[in-house]
Amino acid sequence: MSRILLLMLSIVAIIYLNTMGVAMEYNRLTPEEERVIVHRGTERPFTGRFLSHKESGTYTCRRCGAELYRSDDKFDSGCGWPSFDDEIKGAVTRKPDPDGQRVEIVCTACNGHLGHVFKGEGLTDKNTRHCVNSVSLDFVPAASKSTSAAVFAAGCFWGVEHLMKKAPGVISVKSGYIGGHTDNPDYNSVCSGKTGHLEAVEVVFDPSQISFADLTRLFFEIHDFSQTDGQGPDIGEQYKSAIFVADAEQRRVTQEIIKQLREMDYKVATEIREATKFWPAEAYHQNYYEKTGKNPYCHIRKKIFK
Repeated sequence: MSRILLLMLSIVAIIYLNTMGVAMEYNRLTPEEERVIVHRGTERPFTGRFLSHKESGTYTCRRCGAELYRSDDKFDSGCGWPSFDDEIKGAVTRKPDPDGQRVEIVCTACNGHLGHVFKGEGLTDKNTRHCVNSVSLDFVPAASKSTSAAVFAAGCFWGVEHLMKKAPGVISVKSGYIGGHTDNPDYNSVCSGKTGHLEAVEVVFDPSQISFADLTRLFFEIHDFSQTDGQGPDIGEQYKSAIFVADAEQRRVTQEIIKQLREMDYKVATEIREATKFWPAEAYHQNYYEKTGKNPYCHIRKKIFK
């Protein structure tokens, strides 16, 4: 049975259950997600977590989980919201917007608000732009052997994310927490120093374009790896320098680069830790410097390696 037919049957089943009065279980939404998805609101432009997202995979409905868009159909329109020039067949329903001018798009399966669709702008060959709120979406990465991941802690994750994502071959960088002893940490609990988590970034990259060694060298060039109590003015356990290695090869590479630094008379306080569960930080921490237009205050690249 084809993927499209399976999707259509699933949508028909959901619509049927709704019609019959059977209660559907949806994902729990934050107040902001409910404002946009249920009450037809709009998130602020240039703030959404999927605006600059480049990872391969499928974008799904945040409310019900239905598949909506493929990453291959995403493009940069410059409008401030994630843009797609096509949807998965049957997944998105168009309806006249109450403003009498635009065309609203909603998830066919649950009627959750996604955004609006525009035609005739000439931005892509398909001449269509689905302007979608990031909070209306979730993302399922494509299962691929062509990508790898690395986790680095180098003080405030805002600056680390900002500089890491500029490297060629980097697909995505996500700010978050790792290394602690509690589940579902948030910013306030991590800042209390009682969870043991460090602020860190998870870097997804294409190893055919950039290696773990290259990223590790970049990591050392963008922060003060000699500082033991934090990073710059940010003092505390959560701001320590560490690399969370996923396997023996990442550990070997990290140890070799630290050895090189010490042979160059650098003091290295960076810890090597086993990778544990990475907890993504709150949405407002993602793409922080892109949203605010500011520059990192304690992360500046200083060339060390040739």
